Amino acid sequence: MDKVERLISIIMILLKKEIVSAKEFSQLFNVSKRTILRDMEVLSLSNIPIYSVHGVNGGYGIMDEYKVDKRLLSSSDLENILTALSGLEQILLTEEVERTIKKIEAMVSPLSLNRSIQLSFYDWEGRSEILETLKTCQESILKKRLLSFDYTDKNGAVTNRRVEPYELHFSESSWYLKGFCLHRQGYRTFKLSRIDHIAVDEHAFHPRDDWSAQGHEVSYLPQLVAIKAWISPSIRDQIIERYGRRSIEDHRSGFLLATIYVPQNPTGFQFLASFGTHLKVVEPKTYVEDFRNYLYQIMENYS
Repeated sequence: MDKVERLISIIMILLKKEIVSAKEFSQLFNVSKRTILRDMEVLSLSNIPIYSVHGVNGGYGIMDEYKVDKRLLSSSDLENILTALSGLEQILLTEEVERTIKKIEAMVSPLSLNRSIQLSFYDWEGRSEILETLKTCQESILKKRLLSFDYTDKNGAVTNRRVEPYELHFSESSWYLKGFCLHRQGYRTFKLSRIDHIAVDEHAFHPRDDWSAQGHEVSYLPQLVAIKAWISPSIRDQIIERYGRRSIEDHRSGFLLATIYVPQNPTGFQFLASFGTHLKVVEPKTYVEDFRNYLYQIMENYS
């Protein structure tokens, strides 16, 4: 642990405790008492209101007024952050995330830590490949270096791209890179699973002035169509999780009528087909026809 990390840790400990002795600090950080004394002097010179208490039960403390007015994170806050990170680490576990988790765990008392939320994700084989691409993208974003890679579009066409990378986005089960494509001279969103032969370029770039206006546009979301479908009670919970309870109307026939929003393209058709015989699209008629044609094409593969 370097000096800056030690100083930050001292502040966090003093914000949580009344008095901590120099001996406790020296044992915790594996440094001499003289080093702790110098640390306290540095903090005092930085306008952190540290005070010392002499005697058998003496040590160092931080003014109560500072704790009230300048408090950073409570123990409960730290536990909530740790719970979230511990769940998300299954999606993305980089060395930086791992170090952050360990730091927060060190700040929270093991006895008080009670994680009431657990997140689980399938450990797909392809995730390790995506993780390498993800790390390369992170590196280029932090260093403001151009990225070059081969990109395969949804029709299978491959093009070489040079991109100014700005942001990584996780949506549903996929990672996306958002940036300015020098090849197309415009902002584009790239799905990481379609990227091959990625490399960080030696050339740096300056972020564009209009990026902040572009950054929040979700350009990779397709236009959605409202459809009505009969669904069986067995998939009711899945529809509720995605579309809410108001999307479902009860009917005496034993089936339920659901109003849901899906893309009018193969992605939407694949989603609907995943429910098998438990779902039947009834409106609008144009969507029913397109979905029927999609199913016929599947049948032809097995004819």
